[in-house]
Amino acid sequence: MGIGSLLKTAAASVGGVLFVSYLGFIKPLKYYGRMAAYVMCVLISATYGVLLSAVLVFVGKRRLVQHLVARFFLCLTSVVMGIHMKVENAETLTNTRPAVFISNHQSMLDVLVLGAIFPPYTSVTAKKSLKYYPFLGWFMWASGSVFLNRTNRANALKAFEDAKVEIKKYKQSVFMFPEGTRSHAFSPEMMPFKKGAFHLAIQSQLPVVPIVVSNYSRIWSQPHNHISTGTVPIRVLDPVPTKGLTAADVDSLIAKVRENMLKASTELGYAQATS
Repeated sequence: MGIGSLLKTAAASVGGVLFVSYLGFIKPLKYYGRMAAYVMCVLISATYGVLLSAVLVFVGKRRLVQHLVARFFLCLTSVVMGIHMKVENAETLTNTRPAVFISNHQSMLDVLVLGAIFPPYTSVTAKKSLKYYPFLGWFMWASGSVFLNRTNRANALKAFEDAKVEIKKYKQSVFMFPEGTRSHAFSPEMMPFKKGAFHLAIQSQLPVVPIVVSNYSRIWSQPHNHISTGTVPIRVLDPVPTKGLTAADVDSLIAKVRENMLKASTELGYAQATS
């Protein structure tokens, strides 16, 4: 048997093991089987996103790409993983535009969460330098990403000048995780917020729309190698206006928004696993 045949046989064997693990027949490997399925959904959705962006750029609708890809990922992955989202006050997501949407950040499952809460004409933010990267930068531009000049550390407000212009011109909302990184929290809590999202909101005079995702560590926990099925409650809070605020108000705005989000997080509690 040649090396090529051996590699094909090995790949088929690994794939078979992951599949039966995904189904739960090999309990110690269930996490890895389900993680492999999740990653496969990501890859399929990324491919769909590249093809979709090419079409929507051509017809002048590129700023819908990220919303449509997020929804495609939600529809595909919810079926594959058996993890569903239940959103309270969802109408606020489409009734408030443009806005700075923010959410707590727990794990890579938040990619699926975004599928349920990512409004039309909204984009993620990215470093301005990424705009010029082959392929990645092209896709981010094609999908309407808002680029931030993060190299300008001397003046936080100037760092958002380009983003402010684009947001106003196209009524483009942005989505940011103010914690800055995944918390992997085991209880309804949040890490300290970074100031970027709030500086951008104040400079653009846009409302901040907080979104609170219940603690889903009983459904998905990478530190514990645990993935189960279940439903994740999500609550969209009322928009917090920034009209008339200045850079001097950033700290008080952060404190107010974070307090509201922590209260909602406590009320939502834990998402419960069903298997």
